[in-house]
Amino acid sequence: MSEALLTTLTRGDRLELAAAGTWTADRAADLEGLVDAAVREFQTVPRILVDMARVERLDTFGAWLLERLVRDFTADGREIDVVGLPPRYNDLVHEARHSNRKQAEPEAPALVDSFAKLLRRAGHLFLRDILLNVQMFGQLVAALGRILRNPRRFRFTSMVHHLDRVGWRAVPIILLITFLIGCIVAQQGIFHFRQFGADVYVVDMVGILTLRELGVLIVAIMIAGRSGSSYTAELGSMKMREEVDALQTMGLDPIEVLILPRILALVIALPCLTFLGSMAALYGGGLVAWLYGGMSPEIFLSRLQEAISLDHFEVGLSKAPFMALVIGMIASIEGLSVKGSAESLGLQTTSSVVKSIFVVIVLDGIFAMFFAAIGK
Repeated sequence: MSEALLTTLTRGDRLELAAAGTWTADRAADLEGLVDAAVREFQTVPRILVDMARVERLDTFGAWLLERLVRDFTADGREIDVVGLPPRYNDLVHEARHSNRKQAEPEAPALVDSFAKLLRRAGHLFLRDILLNVQMFGQLVAALGRILRNPRRFRFTSMVHHLDRVGWRAVPIILLITFLIGCIVAQQGIFHFRQFGADVYVVDMVGILTLRELGVLIVAIMIAGRSGSSYTAELGSMKMREEVDALQTMGLDPIEVLILPRILALVIALPCLTFLGSMAALYGGGLVAWLYGGMSPEIFLSRLQEAISLDHFEVGLSKAPFMALVIGMIASIEGLSVKGSAESLGLQTTSSVVKSIFVVIVLDGIFAMFFAAIGK
């Protein structure tokens, strides 16, 4: 085994280092001493040339030692060139050159740039969601058209099953929540209206607000959290287990088999639940008006008949099918967007509930402006 050498020669303002022999780990002590000595002795030389042509063997240790030599000389801005390295060692030296380097901290973007990027990303996601909903609506219409042409294709049993789950089994919690909402609205109304001697107007507020807005809105939000999340979790689990792909392989349309029965069940169930919820809220308001406000049930019912009309009931109930359609579409889209992991399933389920509640509230506002514009 030849001697590991590092000879030095000064030519004007340039230092020439000639490496020779074996630059491997078993010669670590000799090599480190030669490198350290060269760095200490020639600290003021502005240009350095390292000739590696006579190196016979080079391992990872030798490559790193060469890289350390280069870094020590270039730390204060001096120029250094490495020449003559056998081509078979290029990859090894390249890896050593890019190893153990501290990553530069990225500069914090300006506030305006960061806000602009956030807006662009939000706009992109908003546009994507709109396109996905339009696509889902088109697929639902196409599936419904095929079923109308051939009613035997419709999975009636599946729809009844989901109607039982999202409708009948949701009745207790819907009645409880809307009853409590009616109680709270009536209590707050009586508490504030009493200061002006206008207790009787609590009936107007509870009746109109419940039938037009609160009844359908509270029920839709409850269904978005209860049934919408269930739809997303079910479809997402099917996507993870590749059951949706299996349906397509068998020549079946997942929209027709899985999604259409669910959405139709939701469209049927939500108006029914809205009616029951509105009645429960009115009952809660009447009970509080009797027990807390001292208003007899006869007076409450008489004032309620004067305050409300069939238009109020129709306005509230007409919103329910549209909200049900939106909740079902968003839940189905998020369920089919699950990638294949439990984390993805949880994220899509959360996204389904948040988006559904947001869109339901926006839709309620749009309906409010529409009915106000037509004077209803």
